[in-house]
Amino acid sequence: MDQIVDPAAHGALRERRLLLSLPNVLTYGRIAAVPAVVVVLYAVEGDTRHWLAFALFVIASLTDWLDGYLARAWQQQSLIGRMLDPIADKLLVGATLLMLVYDRTIVGPAIFAAAIILCREILVSGLREFLAELNVKVRVSNLAKWKTAVQMIAIAMLLAGSAGEKLVPGLTVAGVALLWLAALLTLWTGYGYLRAAISRAVDEAR
Repeated sequence: MDQIVDPAAHGALRERRLLLSLPNVLTYGRIAAVPAVVVVLYAVEGDTRHWLAFALFVIASLTDWLDGYLARAWQQQSLIGRMLDPIADKLLVGATLLMLVYDRTIVGPAIFAAAIILCREILVSGLREFLAELNVKVRVSNLAKWKTAVQMIAIAMLLAGSAGEKLVPGLTVAGVALLWLAALLTLWTGYGYLRAAISRAVDEAR
């Protein structure tokens, strides 16, 4: 006698099994790195502070690529992973930028670059939610991937701060320059999301 399998029950069982898969564990770790970076930047002093924050951020950033790669390679994509992955990225970037402004690594006009990046992350999150309700998927462009890479490198350089300057003079200036480049790329890629959302909204209103 053939066994009848409930697709919904099967899907729920698969999701539960994947809760502790390595790709998802890496995503959880990236979220856990957020308060760790904040505490280090707030409570630790001297060069140790810079290098600890730098190491935590770089490791967390690398897991952003690794968890997606492993999920695809091992066919372990999950709903929880798709939900938490962009949240983890935005939490990491947003909290770190705020702390860099707090400790005056990012000062003057560079604060506007950080604000642009933060505002874009909030905008894109809202647009993605809106488009998801309309069953519209917006694929991440290659330019958006470059934006993310430049952004992460810039923040890592700024986290190294005065400790990194001892090894590579001008590191902070270079980090600020890359932060501005990331902000410009952020504006362009954010416009792409906004254009898609407005176009879809107009189509729905017809």
